[in-house]
Amino acid sequence: MGSRPASKVNMKTYEIHRETRFAQPTVATRATLAVTEMREWFPKAFAATYGQAVSQDATVTGPPYARYHMVGEGRFEVEAGFPVSEPITPVGDVYPGTLPGGTCAVTSHIGPYDGLAGAYRALEDWISAQGGTVSADPWEVYYSDPEEEPETLRTDVYMPFVTN
Repeated sequence: MGSRPASKVNMKTYEIHRETRFAQPTVATRATLAVTEMREWFPKAFAATYGQAVSQDATVTGPPYARYHMVGEGRFEVEAGFPVSEPITPVGDVYPGTLPGGTCAVTSHIGPYDGLAGAYRALEDWISAQGGTVSADPWEVYYSDPEEEPETLRTDVYMPFVTN
């Protein structure tokens, strides 16, 4: 376990830690979306991936996640789904995926999604202070339902990195 300095961004302090992870099989779906399209897409993506995991007797081993890869100004290739105990067979737009193993910087964001940019900046600053560079696309893990708890949402952000 690495050091745990806090990073203060936009008047919010983030506790950041280093975590070594094993590769995690997932059930996932993907779309290229503008930020404004994501809110409508996520419930459908999570329902489709969860349903496919259940129909194939794959055990869902954790909360939903989303992984982001910027493809243009305000547009992202988004992968969303669930970690599972074993890979599934692809069906339609739902396929087996993997969250990468290796070293990640991790923090928790409490509050609405529109404040997540501060968590990303804090992680990038922390990685740089450790002498590292981001090595893969980050992902978010969602612990709260945005319809039920918009002000107290908990989202963990994972940012893979390597030390230079």
